[in-house]
Parts: sequence; C-alpha cells; structure tokens
Amino acid sequence: MGEVKDNEAYEEELIDYEEEDEKAPDSVTAKPAADTVKKGYVGIHSSGFRDFLLKPELLRAIIDSGFEHPSEVQHECIPQAILGMDVICQAKSGMGKTAVFVLSTLQQIEPVSGQVAALVLCHTRELAYQICHEFERFSTYLPDIRVAVFYGGVNIKIHKELLKNECPHIVVGTPGRILTLAREKDLPLKNVRHFVLDECDKMLEALDMRKDVQTIFKMTPHDKQVMMFSATLSKEIRPVCKKFMQDPMEIYVDDEAKLTLHGLVQHYIKLTELEKNRKLNDLLDALDFNQIVIFVKSVSRAAELNKLLVECNFPSICIHSGMSQEERLTRYKAFKEGHKRILVATDLVGRGIDIERVNIVINYDMPDSADTYLHRVGRAGRFGTKGLAITFVSSSSDSDVLNQVQARFEVDIKELPEQIDTSSYSKIFVEFML
Repeated sequence: MGEVKDNEAYEEELIDYEEEDEKAPDSVTAKPAADTVKKGYVGIHSSGFRDFLLKPELLRAIIDSGFEHPSEVQHECIPQAILGMDVICQAKSGMGKTAVFVLSTLQQIEPVSGQVAALVLCHTRELAYQICHEFERFSTYLPDIRVAVFYGGVNIKIHKELLKNECPHIVVGTPGRILTLAREKDLPLKNVRHFVLDECDKMLEALDMRKDVQTIFKMTPHDKQVMMFSATLSKEIRPVCKKFMQDPMEIYVDDEAKLTLHGLVQHYIKLTELEKNRKLNDLLDALDFNQIVIFVKSVSRAAELNKLLVECNFPSICIHSGMSQEERLTRYKAFKEGHKRILVATDLVGRGIDIERVNIVINYDMPDSADTYLHRVGRAGRFGTKGLAITFVSSSSDSDVLNQVQARFEVDIKELPEQIDTSSYSKIFVEFML
C-alpha cells in the first residue's frame, strides 16, 4: 500500500481539534421523507454481505475480518452507495459507518496509474490513520489499489515524494494538509470520483475547516459521488451537508431518543474528587474487562492518573495531545494490538476511534455535554458486543450533565450496585429488535 505510516517519519506535534471546547449541537430526528430511511433495529440476520454483490476480493477480506452479517446502517447504505448515489448518514457509534464508505469506494474504483479516484476527509490525524488502515484491511486482495494518508506533523517533503513516485488511488487526510498539497499541485484532484467526509459535523460546523473543505471540494470534478457520515448530525447542519450533494439519500438510523447504545450497561457513582482514585482502583480489581478506556478532562490529569495506575502495577498507557505524533501513534497501536489493557485518555479518543476489544469505559471526569458522553461511551460495546459505562459524579455540574444525558436519550442511568453481573457486559451477543 502507499501509506506513509512509518513512525520514524513523524516528527512534529499534532494539533487536536477535538480537544478544544466541543459544543456539538443537539441531534434531532428528521421527518421521514421519500428518500429518508429511519428505522430501529431490524432483522439484519436475514441478509449477508454476499447479497450486496460485492467483488469476490472484498467478500474474502470481509470474511477474513470476521464479519458475517451487515449492521443496520450497512444494510441500508451499501446497496445505494455502491451505485454511486450521494449519501448522508447519521448512525450511532459502533454501527460500522466506516465500512460503508470503505467497501462502497473499493467496490467502484477501477485504479488508473497516477490518478486519485477517492478522497476521504476527517478532522483528526488519529481518525485519518484509522480510516486508512480500514481501506488497507479491506483491499488486501486488491493489490493494484494503493491507499495513502496525509496529515500535518509529517514532513511535507515525504508526502510530495510519495505523490510523485507512487500516486495513490485513495487518499485519506485532514483538510489542512490536503489543501496545501492540492494548492501546490502535488495532489491531483481532477479525477476524483468519490468525495467522503467522516464525522462531517465536526468539519462543517467549524467555519475555518468548512472553508478548507469547500475549497478542496471545488478543486474536484462536478460529477462525483459525495458521502457524509456522523454519529451526531444536527438539524441545522443537514442543509449545509446537502449543499455539497445532488438529491442525496438520507439515512438516519434511530431517532434521537434511541441515540444511545443498545447492549451498553450504564451506571454512575457519586463520590468526592478525593475518592476517585481509590474507587477506580477497586473497580479495576473487581471488573472483568478485555480492555478499558478511562476518560479524563485534561492532559495533566491523563498523565498523572496513568502514572498512578502504572505505579499500582496496572497495565496502563495514556494518550493525549501533549505527546509527539510519533509517540501517540506508537501508543495507539500498542493499545489496539492488545499490548496494554488500560488506556487513559482525553476526548482525543472520544470520537471515531475504534478499538474492538474495549468493553468498558469509565468517565473518571464527567464530559462537558451529552454529545461528548455519547461519543465516549460509544468506545465500548461496538459491533454487537456488550459493554459497560461507569461515570463518576463528583459535583452539581456533573449531576446536571448526567441529567441532560438521561433526558435527551431517554435512558435511566442507575447508581452502580454493590454486585454487577459480569455476563451483562462481557460476552458477545446478537440481538434483533423489530
């Protein structure tokens, strides 16, 4: 593949958009229209990926990855997306949105040397890296297709050299670096046929990033497929999305009241700030977990808590924006590959990052909004596995956010009981609701 991912290439610091104050707007339910799909859980067991008539090479990679049946969002989106339709899709975390555009793009692309056929934009470097990995995974048996990822913090000369010598057919990246490469004529966009925005609300709500996206968009051909995806898509941002599209198919999987995670057990614990460390220590001893993510509100708290856990002999690692890009990606891969079982992180890991083994999330510090809560707890219980989310409540403002979460998503989050049944969050399950 043509991906630039050698850690030695990463030299500078990353800027993290998501560690700024996130004020994600409330997501609302769209009224059903002729081209809008909005359903609850369906009997997805009744169809398989073979029904989509995908390339044999893609089906083989899907089987290798252990996927047997498409999720609801895949069931609704892929048949339309592989026909080249424009798509807007909102679906909660863990429902396989990334696979929709990865498989749909790989299905349609006929690689031509020196031509970029697909461009995928996202708002963070970690998410770009992960998306590129998904393209690589599903294109294992399509050796002629090259994929590369481009973002800031890597010496731009490396990117220019790659584009000159091994121009990829699929480009994944963040708007800033992509725009620079395109403006300097290093990244040819005149043959782009597929334009994708992942976590599109994050890029289109921030006006400076929206401007970059618009500029890049105008550098691509008028005749192309446009697909946009997010877990949270407000009523206000949807018209902005549609301005990039022509008569898109709109897919909103589950309405706002259900925009929480099926199969996720959620509890809270009331305690003081000083009691958090002892309680966390007790939980880590008592809980049955594969891997666990602990969210805190700042870089300094992430570093200090991780240091404390390591001193207590817990297999912990931390990721935050105070690290170099090389260090962060090294740690991210170490956790994803299972070398460490506990990850302490800021909201850097709260959106889009997908670690399949994580079955427990602990909010050591309460998130600042219901949206952030949704994205955080969405790290557990992904792809049809059960998960557990525990939130520490240590102030009146924490209680206010918890109440907002319960009211908005119509979920009753109870106090953590003395004993908790491990089977409620630790075993893989399949459930279908009509």
